[in-house]
Amino acid sequence: MRLAVLVILVVLWSGGPGSTAAIAAEEGWGYELANELMSPFCPGRALAECPSPNAVKLRAWIIDQDKAGVPRADVEAELYTKWGDSLRQTPRAEGVGLVAYAIPVIVVFSGAGLLALFLGRRRVEPVAAPPADPSETPSTADAELEAALERELAQAPADRW
Repeated sequence: MRLAVLVILVVLWSGGPGSTAAIAAEEGWGYELANELMSPFCPGRALAECPSPNAVKLRAWIIDQDKAGVPRADVEAELYTKWGDSLRQTPRAEGVGLVAYAIPVIVVFSGAGLLALFLGRRRVEPVAAPPADPSETPSTADAELEAALERELAQAPADRW
């Protein structure tokens, strides 16, 4: 019993045979085009999501053109002629629209370059290793201090210590 309920829930959750995608695939390109275009009547919304009566009419016109056998390219050309590139969800990858694709690439590479430069300058220079035995290589300052200490000890009275 639990297995049957689970199977029914999975079928319903996945959309089943009557899902919107299945209907759109059976109907043709009209529904797909309505989902791909931005609405000229509702700024920032896809044509398929716009509740405007004009958007409903435009969707119906697109679907009617699909059912009438008009090629998709002709319908798109007519729509772009009437409303322009504002129907596109993304800018064209040519001319000025290419800037929209170039700016993120430039920003990413510039950021990577600055990060490499910053991390390259933060490298710690290796410290020279100290001599193996300090008694083997006395410095001149050490020798002078030792000589001064010897002189002081020689001049000091014996009863002081």
